[in-house]
Amino acid sequence: MRNFLIKLGTIDRKFIFVLIALAVLIPLLYPNLIELPIKVDKNTKIVFNSISELKSGDKVLLSFAYGASTKPEVHPMAIALLKHLFAKDIKVYIVSLWPESPIMANQAIKEIIDTKLFNLEEGVDYALFDYKTGGFIVIKGIAENFREVYKQDHNGNLIEDLTIMDDIYSVSDFDFVFDFSAGVPGNAEWVQYACDPKKIPLSSGCTSIMVTDAIPYIESGQLKGILAGMPGAAEYEKMVYDLLQQQLNKNSNLNKDAVLTKGKALARMSAQSVSHLLMVIFIVLGNVSYYFSRKNN
Repeated sequence: MRNFLIKLGTIDRKFIFVLIALAVLIPLLYPNLIELPIKVDKNTKIVFNSISELKSGDKVLLSFAYGASTKPEVHPMAIALLKHLFAKDIKVYIVSLWPESPIMANQAIKEIIDTKLFNLEEGVDYALFDYKTGGFIVIKGIAENFREVYKQDHNGNLIEDLTIMDDIYSVSDFDFVFDFSAGVPGNAEWVQYACDPKKIPLSSGCTSIMVTDAIPYIESGQLKGILAGMPGAAEYEKMVYDLLQQQLNKNSNLNKDAVLTKGKALARMSAQSVSHLLMVIFIVLGNVSYYFSRKNN
């Protein structure tokens, strides 16, 4: 046994690299093959419950403020939230506060349409608006006069011609605001310049590194929970997946023939967890091997 443990320390590193690669690739390529248990954070539950309390026909403003570099963390939570909202027949309005955000928003909507879960009509069920420069100034403008900031949607259709824009003039006309961000502007600016002054419920999904800055707003109740990076995205994906699975044959907003998928964050978390576990095992075996080899000498 001792000799076997000593020999483990001489394993070719190429073999270790292959095992790590497989540990990452298999959960990503076959997400249903490995499903690790996930403990849902209380802030994720608050977000889920806050959205669940909204009613059919309510209006939710989504702020996209992230790009390609942070897409793996933030984009999955955007997809999961859109599924949750459309399953409840909620009207969705998407504004973009980063130059790359219109691309992210269009991709998110396309992914939702490709699932064939919902029968959606642009301008009736959802609306997208192009990027506006200015950061917090745009947020202040939305808070006071939405139609002064956005006179048309991303297709060039005038606001007045969109059914979904009936009775929408400022942030006060929305029932909820959700911010997806990877920097500035982010949830802090939405709290300070729009939602707190106008008393509109706000929640956020952001990168893990931003969570510490958001904690004071969560504790004060100015943020209704938060989705924290990829773990938060995976937790929310799981909750939404379970909900839709239960409602698939009962909810008239869902197409019963559609195939439900669990989401990319869940698969990425499994890949991350398995690869980390494998690395810990190799570290332990390496130290044991080193211990016995030194003892023999």
